[in-house]
Amino acid sequence: MPIKYGKFEMPEKIKLDEASQTSTFARFIVEPFERGFGHTVGSSLRRIMLASLEAPAILSVKIEGVPHEYMAVEGVIEDMTHIILNLKGTLLRKLSTSEDAHPRDIKLISKALDISQEVIEKAGGSYKVTLKDILAGADYEMVNPDHGIFTVTRPFHKRVDLRISLGRGYVPSERQVSFDPTLDEILIDSAFSPVRLVNYYVENTRVGQDTDFDRLILEVTTDGRIAPAEALTFAAQIGIMHFQVFDIVKTHVVHFDKGEMQTNRDRDEVLSKLALRINEIELSVRSTNCLFNAEIDTIGELVVMPESEMLRFRNFGKKSLTEIKQKLDELGLSLGMDLSKYGIHRDNIKEVIERYLAEKAGEAVL
Repeated sequence: MPIKYGKFEMPEKIKLDEASQTSTFARFIVEPFERGFGHTVGSSLRRIMLASLEAPAILSVKIEGVPHEYMAVEGVIEDMTHIILNLKGTLLRKLSTSEDAHPRDIKLISKALDISQEVIEKAGGSYKVTLKDILAGADYEMVNPDHGIFTVTRPFHKRVDLRISLGRGYVPSERQVSFDPTLDEILIDSAFSPVRLVNYYVENTRVGQDTDFDRLILEVTTDGRIAPAEALTFAAQIGIMHFQVFDIVKTHVVHFDKGEMQTNRDRDEVLSKLALRINEIELSVRSTNCLFNAEIDTIGELVVMPESEMLRFRNFGKKSLTEIKQKLDELGLSLGMDLSKYGIHRDNIKEVIERYLAEKAGEAVL
């Protein structure tokens, strides 16, 4: 027998703070959640992103004629310990797809380096071997292809072998048990996790007249092997997969009340935004003047206008249109918005706003 539960406030979209966004950092703002769910969701996503996402890393290295990590390499400035540290700093990207034989297959990359005296002299007496010198043509995207591995000062003719695989988290060299190392192969600590830092904050946000709902702010920093948005979507799907396990103990089917779209609280929330004056949303002087010249005084009169009609206004260009759309998006509104579910349309928008403001003024007097 189905059980009916009351309505839960749920976010309708995720806002990306584009002003602070970089290739490795993003701030996501999600609201509104019911009280307490900001911490529940934020903590879960943070833990999954830090510990459960996959990326490639180097498992081992073998340089011809170098039997162990505690020795110098002939003709190379750095010793093996330093070379291994440099290899740990390599950043490789590969998203495993259904076409791959197995996501955890270990790839052996073998490169015969042939660095002549002429090449060294052209480089000023020392040639820096970079990641792209070893992995050029391999089945991996190099995030930092110019990352230095070692520096050669004399002719260098040796084979370099690297084992690479996808993995999760951080695996010390002594726990590399997925393959049997060959003679002179040196195991390396592998940092698979592509996420460096995840912070989350929970703030109060308003829904109608209530101010005790949660706004979740997620700050995700990666190392470049995946984008922050990719980290978030992967973590969300991993979390959903694990929650689905508990579906087997379902004793009742729960139906959640979606809530009526024209409840007093929802209508009051929308009208409070529509009643804002144009000069209250901090538009540029040019955009503000264009709207005043078009006799648009409130946000409500603005959102019922289709985008195509806005561009017909005098001195109103695409730059002003982009600015206005961005401001409306921050309010959860848009141009050409369908407000019929609230009994609002283009012909009565001014009347509805005037009536709403009059009612609010009367409440303030009481």
